[in-house]
Amino acid sequence: MPAPGRPPDRFITPQGFAAIRSEYDQLFGEERPKLVEVISWAAANGDRSENGDYIYGRKRLREIDRRLSHLARVMKLAKVVDPATQPSRDEVRFGATVKLADEDDARRTVTIVGDDEADASDGRIGWSAPLARALRGARVGDERTVRLPAGEKSYEVIAITYP
Repeated sequence: MPAPGRPPDRFITPQGFAAIRSEYDQLFGEERPKLVEVISWAAANGDRSENGDYIYGRKRLREIDRRLSHLARVMKLAKVVDPATQPSRDEVRFGATVKLADEDDARRTVTIVGDDEADASDGRIGWSAPLARALRGARVGDERTVRLPAGEKSYEVIAITYP
C-alpha cells in the first residue's frame, strides 16, 4: 500500500514503456507540429467560425494535448520492471505468463503486465485487474477464486513462465 498522498506504483514492462514513449514522441514531434501549421494556415484565411480546417484542427489539437498530458503522467509515475529479472520464478508476479484452467477445464493463458499496456484480447491483463490480483503469489497447482461482474470463477494454475 502506498504512503498517504503518494500515488500507487504503476508497474510497466520495458516494452510497454518504449511503446508509450514512442507514441509520445510521434504525437509531440510529428503530428502536433503539422497540425499547428494547418491551424495557422486556416486562421490566416479569415472567418474562423465557418472554417472547417480551423475548427477541426483546434479540436484535434486539444485531443492530442490531452493524450500527451496523459502519456507524460504515465511515464513520470511508471516503475519499469523487467519480468526477465524476477527472482522468484515459481510463483505469479509481475510479468508472469500464466496458464490457467477453469472449473470446466477450459484453458486460458494470460500475461500480467502494467495497467497502461493491458490488452485482454491479446491475453495481457493489467496488474490491478481482478484476475491478476487473485493470481499474485500463486504457485503451480494452486486454485484461486476471482470475483468477476458475472460472478465468482475458480481457476487452477497449470504453468508459470517468465521471459
